[in-house]
Amino acid sequence: MPEDESPDRLLDQVPRLASRVLVEELPGGLTNRNYRVDTPDASYVVRVSGSDAALLGIDREAECLNSRAAAAAGVGAEVFDFRPDLGVLVIGYLPGRTLVDESFEDPAVLRRAADAVRRLHAGPAFTGEFDMLARQAAYRETVRTHGFALPPDYDDHADAWTAVHRVLALRPRVLVPCNNDLLAGNFIDDGRQVRLIDYEYSGANDAAFELGNTATECGFPPERTEAWTEAYYGAPTRGELARVRLGSLRSEYGWSLWGFIQAATSPLDFDFAGWGRHRYEKAVATFRGPHLERLLVEAADD
Repeated sequence: MPEDESPDRLLDQVPRLASRVLVEELPGGLTNRNYRVDTPDASYVVRVSGSDAALLGIDREAECLNSRAAAAAGVGAEVFDFRPDLGVLVIGYLPGRTLVDESFEDPAVLRRAADAVRRLHAGPAFTGEFDMLARQAAYRETVRTHGFALPPDYDDHADAWTAVHRVLALRPRVLVPCNNDLLAGNFIDDGRQVRLIDYEYSGANDAAFELGNTATECGFPPERTEAWTEAYYGAPTRGELARVRLGSLRSEYGWSLWGFIQAATSPLDFDFAGWGRHRYEKAVATFRGPHLERLLVEAADD
């Protein structure tokens, strides 16, 4: 849908939304436009696909199926309509507070959020797998093929990147249903429980990547990353904590390429290049820092 086009023409094609009494664009969303749509009977969120799904590796069919699985787990919103011809997904509106990074400073919120992630991981299986090693390689090839801008030293860390995945593969974990994009805005807290939204990049994955991704997306300091890992595992081993911290590194280095692709292709008025650089610089700090070798040893020994 063009940036300046009213959503009414699109919504008119979804019978469930024909009697709408309110349409309100929701903030956030870097690959979609999201609307709250109220009818006399219910409130919905309508996600309208925007960015080039092929370049970003988004499977809309899998997104719908995994959204339904997350709802069945009691964690996600109910799916009411899926119109791939329109690029539209209609889900239930979840009342509650959308979290921000600072929300996780509250230990009760942190525990509720970790419980939601644990319930998702224990829920019905997801369609497809999410492998950040393969995703990063695909994104890197997209950047190379299209000549998109990239930090000139990005590939200097290729050997260390390979070493991280070689160590993790020594003791592979059972894959669980993962969102893989749990930034703060994808947590909805009603004060009793937290629900999780946005399953564009969902798929079976190692739980430690999920935890590490949230830790870095939400800017957790080391002590909060430990508390987050403990809230999920109960009594994590040193190896589990190491795998979570390596999950943060994998998230930063891999998803930074997402930002550089979006910087070259997205019509949205957003600093995607700065978004990518921020994550890349965090990854570089770990690649070049004093703790990487210790994390690799601890992950290998667990």
